[in-house]
Amino acid sequence: MNEARLAADRDMFPGFESHVVKTSGAEIPLVKGGDGPPLLLLHGNPLTHVSWHKVAPELAKTYTVIAPDLRGYGDSSKPEGGEDHAAYSFRAMGQDNFEIMDHFGFERFAVAGHDRGARVGFRMALDRPERVTRLAALDIVPTHAVLSNVTLGWGLESYHWFFMAQKAPFPEKLLTADLGYYIDYKLNKKGVGLSIFDPRAMAEYKRCTTPEQIHAVCEDYRATVGVDFAMDKADFGKRKIACPVLVIWGSNSHCGRHFRPVEMWADWADDLRGFAVPTGHYPAEQRPDLILAAFGAFFAGVEPKSVAA
Repeated sequence: MNEARLAADRDMFPGFESHVVKTSGAEIPLVKGGDGPPLLLLHGNPLTHVSWHKVAPELAKTYTVIAPDLRGYGDSSKPEGGEDHAAYSFRAMGQDNFEIMDHFGFERFAVAGHDRGARVGFRMALDRPERVTRLAALDIVPTHAVLSNVTLGWGLESYHWFFMAQKAPFPEKLLTADLGYYIDYKLNKKGVGLSIFDPRAMAEYKRCTTPEQIHAVCEDYRATVGVDFAMDKADFGKRKIACPVLVIWGSNSHCGRHFRPVEMWADWADDLRGFAVPTGHYPAEQRPDLILAAFGAFFAGVEPKSVAA
């Protein structure tokens, strides 16, 4: 495993172990810590497992916390996407994580996801309801709702959904022209800035922003507008998530500005609660105290208290 990654894991995830699990489709590095009911933490784009470093150590006091890199992100392997890019579908990423939890002997487990990771968690809970006990989603509405309700305001803020989905290698060539500029621009959200990120986390995000990762992320977005959207259209109105769902979004994020999250999640979940927090798109890094309070209640089976956003 990469020495820089190991050093970052030791520094930001004290007491955790670093592992690499070979799934049927990828090799996935992760950190594992704590002792208790299993809790899987799934990061978003353009991040890695490091995005959980402000909450994972505290959660590990109560749970067995497993935080992997999604396939294609961070130090995970980056398989070919295939003609239809299905190797980067949320179902494929979910399968990696089912196999990771199998590896550690966990048949049933809770999931918390942010951004792309929340979309993976959505698909996992929908496909395998017997395995996911609770789902917390940070700063998204379901993919079907996003792509069925495209507005000018959201499109301007979320240009990357359609730019990165363009045919290879067009977006890859442009994005890799200046990787440092790209990652700073991508993380520098309106009204929030970069100061919310720990310098150690930023160093890891920049280390992992490579041409190979950029291609994998583009494959992820190509899958989203293709096979993922098709799966969601096939399931819409026919299947719902069976487990309790918590949705939290930033009041100063594209999600908070352009969508009605609880209303849109209600199409997919009956046992649902949610509220905004006073953050941008990265709640676990900007206000870990609020996320810990909400997760602590929800994953213990208690209704989390909303906060003034």
